[in-house]
Amino acid sequence: MTLFGYKLPGMSSLILWGLLWEIVGRLDVTFFVPPLSEVVSTLVSVIGTPAFLKALSETAYAFFAGVFFAVFIGIPTGILMGKSRFLDELLLPWVNMFLSAPLTALVPVLMVLFGFGMKAIIITTTLFAIWIIILNSRAGVLQINRSLVEMARSFGASPLDAFFKIYFWAALPEILGGVRIGVIRAVKGVIIGQLLISIVGFGALFELYANNFLMAHFWAVLVVLFALAFTISECLSYLERRVSYYAAKR
Repeated sequence: MTLFGYKLPGMSSLILWGLLWEIVGRLDVTFFVPPLSEVVSTLVSVIGTPAFLKALSETAYAFFAGVFFAVFIGIPTGILMGKSRFLDELLLPWVNMFLSAPLTALVPVLMVLFGFGMKAIIITTTLFAIWIIILNSRAGVLQINRSLVEMARSFGASPLDAFFKIYFWAALPEILGGVRIGVIRAVKGVIIGQLLISIVGFGALFELYANNFLMAHFWAVLVVLFALAFTISECLSYLERRVSYYAAKR
C-alpha cells in the first residue's frame, strides 16, 4: 500500500482497519461491534475449550470433504468439457446457471433429499465450490497450444496419457485459480449448511452467541473462520505463482 508517495509495509492495511475497529468499539456506537482488543481477549479464552475444538473439527471435516469432492469431480469434468465440444455444449449452460444461481435456495431441497446430517452439509459445500473449478479447468484446456496435443499423438500417446501428461499440466495455472476461488466459496457453503441444515460446528456457535448477544464471542469465531480462509487462499496463490512456468511454456 502506498500513502502520499511512501510505500508502507504489507500489513499496514490490516493494522489500519484494526485501529479503526478498536476506535469504533470504544465509542460504543453499537453493541454489535465490540472493541478488537475484547474480541482478541475472548478468542484467547475460548480457542482451547472443548466446545470450540469440537466445532472446529466438525467444520473442518465438512469443509475438506466438500472441497475434495468439488476438486475430484470438477477438474476432470472441466478438462473433458474443454476437450469435447459435445460435452461442452451439453453441460456449459447448466454450469453457468448453477454458478450464477443463489444456491442457498437449494438447501431445503438438499434437506429433503439427503436429510439433516453431515451428508447434506458436505453436498452444499461441494455445490458452492465446484462450478468455478469446472469453468476454470475448461478455460485452461481451451488455451492449450494444440501443437502439444498433436505432438503427443504423433508419439503414440493414449487419450489417458494426453489427459494426465498434457491437458492437466498445461491447464494447471487456471485449475489452481479455480480451486482457490472454489475454496473461498466453500467457506460460505459450509457455514450456510451448518446454519440451515444442521446446527453443528461453527454454525452452532454462531447461533448460540448471536441468540445470547455475546458479540465478542461471535466476532472471535468469525475472525478464526476468516483467518483460515485467508491462509488457505494465500497458500494456493503461492502455488499458482510457482506453476506460472507452465503458463509461459504453452
